[in-house]
Amino acid sequence: MPEISKSYEPRDVETKWYAAWQEAKCFAGVAAPGQETYTIVIPPPNVTGILHMGPVLNTTLQDALIRRARLEGKAACWIPGTDHAGIATQTMVEKHLKKTEGKGRRDLGREEFLKRVWTWRDEKGDHILKQLRELGCSCDWDRTHFTMDPGYSKAVLASFVKLFAKGHIYRGKRMVNWCPVSLTALSDEEVEMRPTKGHIFRLRYELVEPSATTDADGNVVPLTHLILETTRPETIAADVAVAVHPSDARYTHLVGKSVWRPLGERVQIPVIADEAVDPAFAAGALKVTPAHDKVDFEIGQRHRLPVIDALNADGTMNEFAGPELAGMERFAARKKAAEILQERGNLIEAKPYENNVGHSQRAGVPIEPRLTQQWWLRYPHVEEAKAVVRDGLIQMHPERWSKVYLNWLENIQDWCISRQLWWGHRIPVWYAKGVDREKLTEADLRDPTKIHVSLDGPSDPENWIQEDDVLDTWASSWLWPFATLGWPDADAQAKAGFNQFYPTTTLATGADIIFFWVARMIMAGLEFAKPGAPVEERIPFKHVYFNGIVRDKQGRKMSKTLGNSPDPLDLIVKYGADGLRFGLLQIAPLGQDVKFDEDRIESGKGFCNKLWNACRFRQMSGPMSDNSSLAAILARLDPAHFDDDDHAILAALLDTTRTLEKSFADFEFAGATQRLYSFFWNDFCDWYVEVAKTRVQDPLAKDHALAVQDLVIRQFLLLFEPFAPFITEELWSLLGYAPADKRFLQDTRLETAEALAAAIAARGTPIDPAAAGRVEQLKQVASLARQLKTEQSVPQKRDVKFFVLAHQAEWLALEKNAAKLARLVGAADIGRTTDKLALPAVVTPLGTLFLDTGVKIDSAAERTRLTKELDTVTKHIAGTEARLANEAFTSKAPPAVLEGARRQLADQRAKAAELQRLLSALV
Repeated sequence: MPEISKSYEPRDVETKWYAAWQEAKCFAGVAAPGQETYTIVIPPPNVTGILHMGPVLNTTLQDALIRRARLEGKAACWIPGTDHAGIATQTMVEKHLKKTEGKGRRDLGREEFLKRVWTWRDEKGDHILKQLRELGCSCDWDRTHFTMDPGYSKAVLASFVKLFAKGHIYRGKRMVNWCPVSLTALSDEEVEMRPTKGHIFRLRYELVEPSATTDADGNVVPLTHLILETTRPETIAADVAVAVHPSDARYTHLVGKSVWRPLGERVQIPVIADEAVDPAFAAGALKVTPAHDKVDFEIGQRHRLPVIDALNADGTMNEFAGPELAGMERFAARKKAAEILQERGNLIEAKPYENNVGHSQRAGVPIEPRLTQQWWLRYPHVEEAKAVVRDGLIQMHPERWSKVYLNWLENIQDWCISRQLWWGHRIPVWYAKGVDREKLTEADLRDPTKIHVSLDGPSDPENWIQEDDVLDTWASSWLWPFATLGWPDADAQAKAGFNQFYPTTTLATGADIIFFWVARMIMAGLEFAKPGAPVEERIPFKHVYFNGIVRDKQGRKMSKTLGNSPDPLDLIVKYGADGLRFGLLQIAPLGQDVKFDEDRIESGKGFCNKLWNACRFRQMSGPMSDNSSLAAILARLDPAHFDDDDHAILAALLDTTRTLEKSFADFEFAGATQRLYSFFWNDFCDWYVEVAKTRVQDPLAKDHALAVQDLVIRQFLLLFEPFAPFITEELWSLLGYAPADKRFLQDTRLETAEALAAAIAARGTPIDPAAAGRVEQLKQVASLARQLKTEQSVPQKRDVKFFVLAHQAEWLALEKNAAKLARLVGAADIGRTTDKLALPAVVTPLGTLFLDTGVKIDSAAERTRLTKELDTVTKHIAGTEARLANEAFTSKAPPAVLEGARRQLADQRAKAAELQRLLSALV
């Protein structure tokens, strides 16, 4: 058997084993008849994306889930892929063209430009998937999909055709987020709200017919104008009304009157009443510009107001802005409009003002609310999508996101699915030549002589013109759970195992796309997958796990701009992939944002080194016997040599196994990693291995003690593998756990805690819980003894004497383990005393421990130390008493919890009494 090297070299191990896994097709998602499946579809990263800390966290969580499923004997299928990222990729290629050739896409034409994008994709794309291999992700790479692949594109276009045929899709002129640089509509997800400094302009709108009003003192005063405020004076020429709240007494008598529009053509515009107006904002009157504000558009629709668009698509002003502004860039026009209003006496003041303004995520410029002709989708299965979450068929973790999801569905708006781009799925709609697209009615859209909708196009293409727009990227990724499994092609579905792997099991993603992706996938699954089947067979997944956002220590979101995001590949080189994975998951509580701390990644590497060294020490401690199966190791256990420490470490192993079973069920990964850490480092290395050193020297007990260690290490490697696959695979091989017919760790089934306990009991040695309790007391004694030495500045390796003041039963427990304890705490002797000695002391579960350093005690210092400890215990007593006096706690807590709290209170009171006695004994 190969010898374990002195130091762990992650990069060599990672390269070796990942190549071996891929060569052996370890990650292939193949289900045997009747085998339970576990499926995950990776949230497809942008094809041009690179790995950063967010995807590291998200994919590590997925990999842990999928690897655990394999160990449980399930047919695990993790489907990878990338998204074509319409606007992001097109923008990137356009910038490259401009930089290298000085050309834009329109200089090349659509066909040539798309060739360039495909070339770019072939050269640059899928880089992030290669990086995920560095992290150890066990995706079925043979199933890799790209949303612009032919098969997937067919699915996207087929969904459009089917939805159009059902009347869910229509074309209409409505308000969208418009990017004046990319010249396309944007989804809300592609818009970033940024604090923006500008001005708010306080303006006079003159009444056509002067009126009167009452001032604060009840006096009637003339009213010649209304006061309004706006941040966008350049759009005043598009004003069509002034709105006030219907219950605002200041203005009710003016409703139906008119004011003069102060910019553009001097025309009268009406004063109207609408409940959308906030009477408390500014002066309580609102300029209504339906073409340039969503709220204004809705007001305009309710009051049948005309629509005037004063902006061109590129953000310049058009002729409707008036001759003074026409042709100007929008921000220059804003400044010019303020100057004109100042000259005309309509501008009262311009105050500095900061508000959140939507910016195009890709172009980095403020977006414009704009009325344009777009294709829209009326969502299918909205009520059913609510029910599957409300009824628990789809469970969200943390559960609080269910309420957010349901609330969004209660207020859902139609989806703008068209984009004015070239890179993407071109909408499968053709217009008959000569048809005026701007005047098409709902009835015209259903007229086959005017509109043709199909996958293959019309049979007489010379008479038709295809729609220029492409579909929103989300209109392809919402099909991801089933389009990656061959839908809608029956042969492709059969080949991909659609019926075995759909519905998928778990989706792991960010809560920021719960609306844009998660909710839409649910509705798409209900609409398209397995028509006519029960709802539980049509949902796209059964669980949704929302991981948090990775932030820096200051709580800021990581970004290139702030320079606070480390390169994950650099971290892998520095700490190893396993160190990065384990360290990151330790600080990733369920659904909460993660404050990244590189020290924790270093801690992850340190833990891997601890595991490596412990396994090396085991190999050096004695010959490696038959480790090829659990049964082989159990057969080496000798019931005659079981002691309390054996029972305690195996009880802790079972408890750790149970903890991980619950953690995976509840998606509590941080708790799982912390339990693994404390078990192996504290219970196994710091205690069991240390106390077993003398037993390994005993020829009669040696084989048994080593068998216990082999059993613990074997089960720990199985538990740890989902989090740290490389080091566990290497040690599995080096320690001989792999049987001849099963080369890889994942080929071995992980026993449940119940099955493992039964297998151990079958050897005639059922785990004794009382023994675990006794060992826990000894651990506390050892810990407190070391702590006492530290407080007295006594080196841990110096042999000193301890004396114990204890009852007979407590002394017998100590006496039986005195030699072991003395070695662990660095003592020459542990003896019994019946007197309260004038020595530094500490209260332990097995009596009061006195430390004899041979130096006269500093009474003042000892009094300070004991008083501080008594204060701490007193606070614990008060807290426990308060809990037990709280009916809300006692009425709901299980009996075992109540009994534990009462026992803890009794122990605390006894400890306080002993501390009081020690204090009174000090001279």
